[in-house]
Amino acid sequence: MTTILEALRDNPYPGRLILLARTLNGELTAAYALTGRSEASRARRIELTVSGELTVVPVGATGHDSLRHYVAATADERWAVYGNGEQVTEVAARLAKGLAPAGALEDLGYEPDPPICTPRITAVVDRVGHRAWFGAARRPDGQRESADTTVVALGDLAPGQAVVLSTYQSDGDTVSTARRHLDLSTAAQDADALLAELWSALDSRFLVAATAFAPITGVQGPIRHA
Repeated sequence: MTTILEALRDNPYPGRLILLARTLNGELTAAYALTGRSEASRARRIELTVSGELTVVPVGATGHDSLRHYVAATADERWAVYGNGEQVTEVAARLAKGLAPAGALEDLGYEPDPPICTPRITAVVDRVGHRAWFGAARRPDGQRESADTTVVALGDLAPGQAVVLSTYQSDGDTVSTARRHLDLSTAAQDADALLAELWSALDSRFLVAATAFAPITGVQGPIRHA
């Protein structure tokens, strides 16, 4: 099986990515990473709020930009949700109202940032049932401007298995939107090791920030910044 390092070596600029793994200690472990090319994209941090949410915030005097600054992860007693934009809060609200994950991940739009039209990617983890879903809202390859939404109900992960979904498939110069999730392997023992593995696999030219955490128990792992 392809490793995290091998997958990201073939995709030096993944944009933003969501990852879910079963680390070797048996724990379901999530990760979220930011990469960037522009000055504005690189001037960001991941911060943990007092309420336990992970937020992507600007560095310095940069003003708020809803496409770059958002709640990246949030949780209640039943659901943990993380992803690359303001849809994270929307999906969490839908789940809180009783919508099933597949329904909560539908009818989302891609980002209004032509010509790339960055996908909105979102992970939902059932903290009680220990199940997970990945959702992606993308602009189609053709002329349609309406979003296509895919929702994948992930099967059980064995220790050493991971699933990753990125916004881009890119060499850093030419950017295409990623079209599917990847099944990968990890040698990480725990959240700290998973973040270290992911961080070392990301291209240093585009590194911004990344974090890992346990969506079932709610334990926050380390946060790294370039």
